Amino acid sequence: MNKHQQPAIGHLIRDWRQLRRLSQLDLALEAEISQKHLSFVESGRSVPSRDMVLLLAEHLGVPLRERNALLLAAGYAPVYLERSLEDPSLQAARSAIELLLKGHEPYPAVAVDRHWTLLAANAMIAPLLTLVEDADLLRPPVNVLRLSLHPRGLAPAILNLTEWRGHLIARLRQQIRATADPLLAELLIELLSYPVPAASAGKGKGKAQEEAEPPIVVPLQLRLGESVLSLISTTTVFGTPVDVTLSELALETFFPADEATGQTLRAIAKANASA
Repeated sequence: MNKHQQPAIGHLIRDWRQLRRLSQLDLALEAEISQKHLSFVESGRSVPSRDMVLLLAEHLGVPLRERNALLLAAGYAPVYLERSLEDPSLQAARSAIELLLKGHEPYPAVAVDRHWTLLAANAMIAPLLTLVEDADLLRPPVNVLRLSLHPRGLAPAILNLTEWRGHLIARLRQQIRATADPLLAELLIELLSYPVPAASAGKGKGKAQEEAEPPIVVPLQLRLGESVLSLISTTTVFGTPVDVTLSELALETFFPADEATGQTLRAIAKANASA
């Protein structure tokens, strides 16, 4: 290697620091190391120890998958396991997910991975999927964002599609900024290519507006038969996971935003139970 060539680990740490909009001094102070040492690491004049890589990754908020990549770039073995959710060693986590999904009934809930791929759902999701026109959207792997915003997916049934679309796009942009995941960037491009709801045209809603701080609660207003469901969502993640798969898993749970929605969902659950 040419002595002036910057090693991969230096590039990566610098890129993550810049992504977080931190100066070398900012990161050095947070990690309690000298700015000179950090500068040497980024320039390739010093190869960081395994502990130093993990320390910097922690203060940069680097996702576990990318922390493994940093370790490999520095010449160390990955420390975070990545196992399929079907792995026997994750049985306890799998059972917890199933318990949470089932326990959330009669309200809808899904489990998704880092790319918004549907991993599991409770029984209350099935009635909503009857609204999907294109059966291909329901063939695994099912992407929840694509399913929601595709013109032959749930989009035609969403009464506040402009608002809901803006909410999902803003969440996805934030996730891309946090993870620098190229597949999420591709997904964003695809979602933005879908027809924009007519209500958006007259409001001049553009990228800057979509990136603005989203409201505290954006309801999903969905027409289901003769009923209108108004749902608010929350996201649940595993606390302090040390497995890549679990660190990237999220539970999206929906709650009724009004009593009418609650009554409708309870009636659907009761009808399904007696069928």
